[in-house]
Amino acid sequence: GLLSVIQRLKGSPEQELRIVLLGLDNAGKTTLLKRLASEEVSTITPTQGFNIKSVQSHGLKLNVWDIGGQRSIRPYWKKYLGSTDLLIYVIDSADQKRFEETGQELAELTEDESLTGVPLLVFANKQDLVTAAPAAEIAEGLSLHTYRDREWQIQACSALSGEGVQVEMGARRLCGAGRGPKSLRSHLCSLQDGMNWISSQIMNRKK
Repeated sequence: GLLSVIQRLKGSPEQELRIVLLGLDNAGKTTLLKRLASEEVSTITPTQGFNIKSVQSHGLKLNVWDIGGQRSIRPYWKKYLGSTDLLIYVIDSADQKRFEETGQELAELTEDESLTGVPLLVFANKQDLVTAAPAAEIAEGLSLHTYRDREWQIQACSALSGEGVQVEMGARRLCGAGRGPKSLRSHLCSLQDGMNWISSQIMNRKK
């Protein structure tokens, strides 16, 4: 798992890692965090401020900051970005009316000096809904291929079920088999695959 991989490769018993979890309200951030922490997700309330989950294993501490996505809270996001090792951004794949809004928020975040070079993992959430856009389509809409200053990845997922969701064959060809633009490096995998990617990025950043 994530913690064992980092511990084995880092070899630092006192290491603390900081991950910031952002996205618009109702994107599924808290559900995703609970799922990744193997907690019950049957009852979720909107995050009005922020939640912090710290997981300790083998002397390693992983601090995940889940910050509310309401419009009134977003101006305060930047106050939480200092010393961030990795940014997770969650998108409601079924709420296509807000794609432009969420794209603007992400673009502003990645321009912040505190996040210069910080790896980005986008979770295209709610893929269990029939109205969800494929992760590849979202990646293109967000212009992720233009991000030259950081490693990034997009993951199709359903936080509610905890499972990765396979998308249409056209999108899989574009992202997986390399028949689309080579710069569009989106990988459609499971939540665990996303966490494995997080571990590799943090490891490289901490070297």
